[in-house]
Amino acid sequence: MAKAAEGAVASPAIVWNEKDGRFETEDKQAFLQYHLRDVTILAVEGGQAKEKKKTAMDVVHTYVPRSKRGLGLAGHLCVAAFTHAQRNSMLVVPTCSYVSDTFLPRNSSWNSLVYNEEKKSCM
Repeated sequence: MAKAAEGAVASPAIVWNEKDGRFETEDKQAFLQYHLRDVTILAVEGGQAKEKKKTAMDVVHTYVPRSKRGLGLAGHLCVAAFTHAQRNSMLVVPTCSYVSDTFLPRNSSWNSLVYNEEKKSCM
């Protein structure tokens, strides 16, 4: 049987705090902050490219206190946010450097939800 990596947290409870635009641990010490905004994408309909409005979750900050770093909490927060976006037909703007530089390269299966502002499309 495979063991969890030393120091890794086995699926901590992540709470969606809709009022504050956050996904957070139950103790509220670790969190992922986001803002919802409208984006325009190019969608192909009937063989023609048309602009279409979608809601995007702009992930602006991920925070884990020093005492809890190295436990995988930031990754769990990201999975909760990306799962929420997927279930609600939203895109994700990875403004937070942890999300863009660490989480997404390690979890490329989420790239289909990423909104690329330069190309105004999904990756």
